[in-house]
Amino acid sequence: MALNAVAITPKTDAGKRTDRLIVLLHGWGANAQDVAGLIEAISLISIPFKGLLPDAPFLHPMVPGGRQWYGFPPNYDFRMDYDFGAQADLQESRRLLTDWMRSLPEKTGIPLEKTIMGGFSQGGAMTLDVGPSLPLAAMMILSSYSHMPITQCITPRSILVVHGNQDPVVPVAKSVDTKKQLEQQGQVVTYRTFDMQHEVSVEALKVASQFCVNITA
Repeated sequence: MALNAVAITPKTDAGKRTDRLIVLLHGWGANAQDVAGLIEAISLISIPFKGLLPDAPFLHPMVPGGRQWYGFPPNYDFRMDYDFGAQADLQESRRLLTDWMRSLPEKTGIPLEKTIMGGFSQGGAMTLDVGPSLPLAAMMILSSYSHMPITQCITPRSILVVHGNQDPVVPVAKSVDTKKQLEQQGQVVTYRTFDMQHEVSVEALKVASQFCVNITA
């Protein structure tokens, strides 16, 4: 099994080489196309970025065309404690995503040290799972959570955590916990909440865009 990905090429950089890369992971029940607009919006607001959007390896059991990085137990609530790390599907997604990320420098010519990795919801959880083991430039955690304790990042990197204070799916307390875990590692965390639900609002996109600009400055 291998990961399939959608590539986003900045219109202004068409036919030219770019050293700016964002890898963005979709959430539970979505797919790569659902987050393509986020990279396009970031590029429009700030500066052009090349984007790679991998599809999760597993079909969603209820959403036609939807994918998942791993399943949730029946009637799961994010306020519950649950050992996701024991799940075979999460372990397989972690292996596939790690191998895929490590293959990108050879495929794109862009080192991981110049790559921003991020994700929305379950995609953000996978970023927090796999990202610390990679020498990334930065990570973006969008309306997300950590499904297990965050391992020590192997290199310092800037990290953006944004969340909706009216999120009915993933409680905002989950983002506070993410921020706390990362700061305990000594990582630099930009933390923002917005008047939004389980989404990425225009205001949040503007903050994400400026974050990306600052990383590449």
